Amino acid sequence: MLAVVGGGQLARMMQQAAIPLGVQLRLLTVDPDDSAAQVIPDSTVGQHTDLSALRDLVSGALAVTFDHEHVPTVHLRALEADGVAVRPGADALVHAQDKLVMRKRLADLGVPCPRWAEVHSVSDFQAFGDEVGWPVVLKTPRGGYDGKGVRVVSSAEQAADWFDRAAGGPLLAEERVDFRRELAVLVARSPSGQAASWPVVETVQTDGICTEVIAPAPDLDDDTAVRATEGALRIARELGVVGVMAVEAFETGDGRVLVNELAMRPHNSGHWTIDGSVTSQFEQHLRAVLDLPLGDTRPRARWTVMANVLGGKYEDLYRSYLHVMAHDPGVKVHLYGKTVRPGRKVGHVNVYGDDLASLRERARHAADFIQGVIDELAWARPEPVAVAVARRRVSSRWWAW
Repeated sequence: MLAVVGGGQLARMMQQAAIPLGVQLRLLTVDPDDSAAQVIPDSTVGQHTDLSALRDLVSGALAVTFDHEHVPTVHLRALEADGVAVRPGADALVHAQDKLVMRKRLADLGVPCPRWAEVHSVSDFQAFGDEVGWPVVLKTPRGGYDGKGVRVVSSAEQAADWFDRAAGGPLLAEERVDFRRELAVLVARSPSGQAASWPVVETVQTDGICTEVIAPAPDLDDDTAVRATEGALRIARELGVVGVMAVEAFETGDGRVLVNELAMRPHNSGHWTIDGSVTSQFEQHLRAVLDLPLGDTRPRARWTVMANVLGGKYEDLYRSYLHVMAHDPGVKVHLYGKTVRPGRKVGHVNVYGDDLASLRERARHAADFIQGVIDELAWARPEPVAVAVARRRVSSRWWAW
């Protein structure tokens, strides 16, 4: 049995991977209606900040892993002192929990990163901005995700409120990188040291939220792909990561790859692997944390495109995704069982094949329709699947029915 902290969509998709492996999951979630609690029978309601609840969770478990990185480090160390296999362990996970700890460690390892500084005051921030050039990126060291805890400011005065709230506590200042695009490298590592990687992907961000992933990253030269992958595997080894780790990075116009963020769990940039890879990131994560042999990470097709579904116009997604399934049977829809709120990740779609332009159009159309961006409900009876597929073989245009 494997204990999992956190009831979000990542834990939900771990359950899907656990079933064929014969692995039982036990979940600690803050709400009985959380995404993962809907599908994992052995679920307990409790707080990840409650050491007693964590100890109850891991009793009898082979190991404990995470849907998020918010368990206090002191609690992780207490579990380790109890003899629990915490994977990833506290010494590794702290680099995903605290951006300043991460930046210092990556600097020690010589990993290429944006220029950065630990700043405690407006004057510190002013000096850094004057050195690297404005605008500058300012981040809270802990707790930020999906654009939260990140600001791009053109002057130190614009960030004065953050320094007031921090009360002298450090913030992370980084240069604003003039990048060509954003990349992500997904790797997995087991306690015995076996490691595996998937192809480097391109991620597309909208308002700080990932909206599209293209696997593999188009027009990425082999040398850059190898360098990025070897760098991610080295980080995993040096930090002692166990499980899946995502390295988010900037690719600059002059061919550099600068590490931006680390995530030590399955990651949005790896959702494409559910349908597009021989072994999904969720299955691989379970294999890694239980020290099972790692699976084959080869892609199933030339291209896979993932598009996130964000909360939008429709509160009930059933009728819209029913239309999408009928409209394009090749699109794989994954919904998370979440209450719809504007901008909230409530699902994703995957589509794979040989024509990248068509795949991107199909994925975006499906995601937009489910969330209500495309305001057309064609509720005539769908054509039989065989007829629809035959039409698409003749023409790449979209058919509405």
